[in-house]
Amino acid sequence: MIEMRRRQLSFGDGLIAEEICDLREDWMKHADEVLADEEIEKIVYEALAQRHPNSRRRGRRGTPADVVLRLLTLKHIRNWSYEELEREVRANLVYRNFTRIGSSKVPDAKTVARWGAVLGPQVLKAIHERVVKIAQAKGVITGRRMRVDTTVVETDIHYPTDSTLLGDGVRVLTRTMKKITKIVGAVGTKRATAAGASSSVCWRSAGSRAPKVRSIGTS
Repeated sequence: MIEMRRRQLSFGDGLIAEEICDLREDWMKHADEVLADEEIEKIVYEALAQRHPNSRRRGRRGTPADVVLRLLTLKHIRNWSYEELEREVRANLVYRNFTRIGSSKVPDAKTVARWGAVLGPQVLKAIHERVVKIAQAKGVITGRRMRVDTTVVETDIHYPTDSTLLGDGVRVLTRTMKKITKIVGAVGTKRATAAGASSSVCWRSAGSRAPKVRSIGTS
């Protein structure tokens, strides 16, 4: 069963919050204000509820939507893998407090990865639009322009040396010529005759019935 928020905090949660109140980073305060928005939490809740038809009413009580949202936000900010996220949250009281896990068991990396897959592009777009509206309401931005930053990500490709680039070009040209030949047909054919005899090259234009032949004498 999916919940929007944790209904009741435990005694351990209060102890953790008291101990780390002066250890939280500055950005966490601002993130708390945004992530506590009910509309954002509802977007995540509705996405998680789509995994199974009766997720809202039946089954054991699962991780609340606000905890899922904060875990994935922390992963993105720290640029961690799912395994690193699990390890760091388990070992750090500040992260436990920020994600609202508190003294509860930290979800394993595979479970968080499934949540990340559920919150796809459409969900992220809805969250971003809501964040922009919050920023506009607080006077942080006007919302007329957006600055986009990019990150270089390593991928499994060969290093672009001169020889490999030349080979790639040859492969692309060959593939393109095969596609053209398949569409328009063979425009020219070469006929070789017996040794010592003249050879002929035949050109057939599209739509013509009889080929046009031009003789080429051998030297």
